[in-house]
Amino acid sequence: MLKYLGQRLLYVIPTLLMVSIVSFAIIQLPPGDYLSTYVANLQAKGEQVDPALLESLRQRYGLDDPFIVQYFKWMSGIVLHLDFGHSMEWSRPVGELIAARLPLTIAIAGASIAIVWLVSLPVGVYSAVKQYSIGDYVATTISFLGLATPNFLLALVMMWFGFTMFGLSVSQVNAGTLIIAMIVLGTAGTAGLIRTLRANLLDELRKPYVVAARAQGLKESKLLIKYPLRVAMNPFFSTIGWLLPSLVGGEVIVSTVLNIPTTGPLMLDALLSQDMYLAGSIIMILGVLTVIGTVISDLALAWLDPRVRLGAN
Repeated sequence: MLKYLGQRLLYVIPTLLMVSIVSFAIIQLPPGDYLSTYVANLQAKGEQVDPALLESLRQRYGLDDPFIVQYFKWMSGIVLHLDFGHSMEWSRPVGELIAARLPLTIAIAGASIAIVWLVSLPVGVYSAVKQYSIGDYVATTISFLGLATPNFLLALVMMWFGFTMFGLSVSQVNAGTLIIAMIVLGTAGTAGLIRTLRANLLDELRKPYVVAARAQGLKESKLLIKYPLRVAMNPFFSTIGWLLPSLVGGEVIVSTVLNIPTTGPLMLDALLSQDMYLAGSIIMILGVLTVIGTVISDLALAWLDPRVRLGAN
């Protein structure tokens, strides 16, 4: 297991390096820069632009430097001083902006993951064991609806329901809006895992070793938990890698609709204004979450299924 862990950790450093390069490159793709957007907004309002001020800002943020120089300035600040740069839009350090919103983002994402697991596991097992029953049809229908309904539409519907029934409002953050955000973010993941677990468990229940164990008189509950369910649960652990960033990334629209101050709306504003250090830092955090989630997923799979770690040795 330690050898398997070491092999996985060896991939982390080069992967994180590539994530940082891609993150910084993405925000450089649109034409122009923050100052171009800033000037365009001022001119649209009929305001005058001071060329001397623009030149000083351009020199201050190194906007005329080559891409590689800007990247190394940014990365050296992060590695040596944990300095993610300065937000030009907010005129504040990027680290402060992210630190103020990241705890709420993590709390919503963590609660959403808990909802996904607590709901999809029993429903998926029941749907497979009671195939073609009324409960299976109900679970299948709800799963398809959850997969097909966009998050923003579900958030609007639930917010309308909360407003009409409980007087909830998006003018300020409250427990009601946070609960709605958790449910909305967990819906699509729950629906997908229910379908995946049902399909995998049905496949395992038809295999010869299950038929033989059942013929020998092994209790159905013991048979289900000890063998088929353990193998069918692999998707629960293998999806951790994409579940973390998808929840954080998916909350961009949900938090915007529900007016929740998380990193999602902050990233959207940074991308629209081409605030490169802020946007790049948040995108990199999403990439780091993906890498961390993948490592956790690999370790959990190796613990659950010995074939995974034995295949790597």
